[in-house]
Amino acid sequence: MSDCQSDHSDENEDVITPAELIAKLEEAWLNEKFSPELLEHKNEIVECVMEQIVHMEENLQRAKKGDAKANIHRMEIDRIRFVLNSYLRTRLQKIEKYFPHVLEKEKSCEEEGQASFLTNEESIFAREYLVNTENYLNKVALKHMPPNLQHMDILKAVPKPCLDTFVFLNVKERQDNILVEPETDEQREYVVDFEEGSQHLIRYRTIAPLVASGAVTLM
Repeated sequence: MSDCQSDHSDENEDVITPAELIAKLEEAWLNEKFSPELLEHKNEIVECVMEQIVHMEENLQRAKKGDAKANIHRMEIDRIRFVLNSYLRTRLQKIEKYFPHVLEKEKSCEEEGQASFLTNEESIFAREYLVNTENYLNKVALKHMPPNLQHMDILKAVPKPCLDTFVFLNVKERQDNILVEPETDEQREYVVDFEEGSQHLIRYRTIAPLVASGAVTLM
């Protein structure tokens, strides 16, 4: 399997090893799997992994029949493909579940000049899903209702992701003075320190920026 250029390459074009690339994919997969909201896409990693799979399969075609190492490599390809497919499927499921909020967030990113957290394909899928949903609702229900009830705010009708969900996390980089929100009005806010390598169970909203920055990973 060949090395791949990092998506954060400098003038010397940093290169990451195959093992590092797969580790990045697995990290993105677990973060997406356990995060209640849709995270920023990792399309660069996805494309690079797909290239690596092609290289691995080409190498397998040159292997001798009955080679035990070839069977091991085939199992590894299947494992990587499973993680990749699960990552992409998880993102699509979240888009389907929260599509109006996903599009609203995407619109805010565009207005504020921030990088899109959807791929072009995901953006097209979300917009088409919105149009199809609205058309379906109008056809089977809304057009049969009184005129004053024929309009529905899809943004209010579809629940938002619950950012107060509790998640397990592993700390990659030490973090000091993390503000923990109280569960009730009677409790007071307090701060905690995250030691590198430590694991915690905490409200997602509290550590969402750390997930985005890569300082912590969900598990």
